[in-house]
Amino acid sequence: MLKKLRENIDCILERDPAARSKLEVVTCYPGFHAIVVHGIAHRLWVAQWFWLGRFISHLGRVLTGIEIHPGATIGRRVFIDHGFGVVIGETAEIGDDCTIYQGVTLGGTRLYKGAKRHPTLGKGVVVGAGAQVLGGFTVGDGARIGSNAVVVKPVPAGATAVGNPARLIEAKPQAPEAVTAAAQEQAVKPQPAHAPANQGVSAPLSPCDAGWDAAPLKALLDKGTPPPGSAAPSDSASDTTGFTAYAVDPGAGDPLVKVLHELINHAAAQDARIAQLCQTIEAMGSQIKGQSAPLDAQRLNKLVDE
Repeated sequence: MLKKLRENIDCILERDPAARSKLEVVTCYPGFHAIVVHGIAHRLWVAQWFWLGRFISHLGRVLTGIEIHPGATIGRRVFIDHGFGVVIGETAEIGDDCTIYQGVTLGGTRLYKGAKRHPTLGKGVVVGAGAQVLGGFTVGDGARIGSNAVVVKPVPAGATAVGNPARLIEAKPQAPEAVTAAAQEQAVKPQPAHAPANQGVSAPLSPCDAGWDAAPLKALLDKGTPPPGSAAPSDSASDTTGFTAYAVDPGAGDPLVKVLHELINHAAAQDARIAQLCQTIEAMGSQIKGQSAPLDAQRLNKLVDE
């Protein structure tokens, strides 16, 4: 028992950079308190002292804000970080060295008594904040569940699941050979996020040159990745895997805002082409009336950010 407590303290010191001492972990970490209380309640539950085990777990819930059913099985060196709002069901099984963030639910989708209703987490699984893992399936060793993901199907070992409903994503960055020709062209000539309306228009353009592909915008909404030409430096693992332990990834930003910026920049470019076309027509001797004022893309992008 003491050896297991030392392991839990050491794993918190190893995984949480905010932890400064063993005394701080023992006295101030609700995740550690919840694991200790669950150990007592689980032993009572196994000994068929069901009411007492449930009452001890209830006291732990009041003290820590973490609800763990005494029937759940928890392995060694499990770290519940912050922990508030975590719910772990009766038939859930958590393997060694797992990390669980706040707001996570390991719940069930069936009401059959005695059946395996809650998930099984393999060794070294990381479950991000707000994730919901629902059902009696298995999440493989080393898998990662992104923040706010809703997982209702098995996850293979080492895989990363994100989104609602959760989908598996590639764990390695996209190879240069897979980049499309359009993306390569935009990478060579990136468009600043707040470019003026008439910037970049230096040669006469034909209306046929105004072609526009909406696929990149759909990709931004689906994946939440930064648009071409906008720098979003970050040292987090989400840059290459799409995984984020918390609900907001500062490196990715809001994909809807990025799409709005793309639409504004596209409209500004179209406005610049139309203005140049009008100038060309007037240079040929024709008069064009009712021209609208040029689109101020920089101001519109600023309003979107605000």
